[in-house]
Amino acid sequence: MSGFSLASVPLAVNPLDAGSLLAAFGALGIAVVLFAETGLLVGFFLPGDSLLFTAGLLCVPGAHGPVHLSLPQVLAAAVAGALLGAQTGYWIGGRGGRALLTRSRSRRLHEGAARAEELLGRYGHARAIVLARFVPVVRTVLNPLAGALNVPAGVFTLWQAAGGVVWTVGLVLAGYALGSSVPNVDRYLLPIVALVVVVSLIPLAVELLRSRSRRAAGAEGENS
Repeated sequence: MSGFSLASVPLAVNPLDAGSLLAAFGALGIAVVLFAETGLLVGFFLPGDSLLFTAGLLCVPGAHGPVHLSLPQVLAAAVAGALLGAQTGYWIGGRGGRALLTRSRSRRLHEGAARAEELLGRYGHARAIVLARFVPVVRTVLNPLAGALNVPAGVFTLWQAAGGVVWTVGLVLAGYALGSSVPNVDRYLLPIVALVVVVSLIPLAVELLRSRSRRAAGAEGENS
């Protein structure tokens, strides 16, 4: 795949830095990272949103980033990694996802599991599975949680595929569109990626605030 060769891999790759990952592994790295983030509980910290957006920017002809990528390869790798990862997470969840979550000591992972379960209960299977794609950490834990809660396999597969395609293709094309319309946008790569990360965390922050408000209202109701 474009941008990948053993000779070009730097001695130290920062797994939290989208530019570093893309420079080292190209489109192949996108597939691997998205598979890990959406399919394996240990991948909850990986930068899915910023990776997709940055990859789109680096597909623009003439961009002066750490590597130039092929848009068709990036789209294919992103969709494949996200869909296979989610399906793998569902399979893992059906065979002991609850136990894996219980053994984890990560507070972020447990908070994400609580949000994922809340989404499933509040919006139903279809909407929750699609919405979870756009919320960091939640998209990592919802897939195994859906398997553990015995969400029907056909329902899960249909809606995780729909959400996965919209999420991956949408972010890649958003990055590509910005890079195509703004000259020399690659000079501002770091602040743009930081903005994408902040924006991607907004849904999680909103859900946290809402859940705290509901708990506070419930506590007041019990005390009154």
